[in-house]
Amino acid sequence: MTSEGAYLSEAEQRTLLKVARDSVTAAVCHTTFEKPPPTENLTRKFGVFVTLHRYGDLRGCLGRFEANHTPLIDLVEIMARESALNDTRFRPVSPDEIDELDIEISVLTPMRRVNSPDEVEVGKHGLYIIGPSPMGGKRHGTLLPQVATEHGWDRTTFLEHTARKAGLSPDAWKDKETEIFVYEAQVFGEKDLGLWPPKK
Repeated sequence: MTSEGAYLSEAEQRTLLKVARDSVTAAVCHTTFEKPPPTENLTRKFGVFVTLHRYGDLRGCLGRFEANHTPLIDLVEIMARESALNDTRFRPVSPDEIDELDIEISVLTPMRRVNSPDEVEVGKHGLYIIGPSPMGGKRHGTLLPQVATEHGWDRTTFLEHTARKAGLSPDAWKDKETEIFVYEAQVFGEKDLGLWPPKK
């Protein structure tokens, strides 16, 4: 992360991953849970995305670029629940899937607009694209920095896929009316920290 973003210790990462898993379980099973006391870092305000995978396939991913005055630990709880229940690309997570999910969290820096696509650095930047819709108005979409790395994309391919995610043509990023933003993320997951599969 840059100086504009958080740097979370491994202990803080583990805390947020536990909060995310407990939040998913509580939401899906209609139970409650108690969050641990946060460190000062976890009360700071950062955007965050929570990603759910099931056997390597995406199962849900939602987040916010702006914290809107919500502490990081609380925003992780909210977005984990939303990813499990309200990602419209998928049916809601069911109770028998919970132990099959692995969770990844991306804590974001603020976005900044780039003057040229050449400023986009694959492996470092996530992309957010806003462009004019053929039907009028604007369309927007984002892909997290790890998506390009996981798929082995170059810069052009990353831009094309983000444009598609926004519902635009693949070459819409070349349009002078299209706005391209970048951001960075500290990304960590249960598999990275040896927390998956979850212990019974």
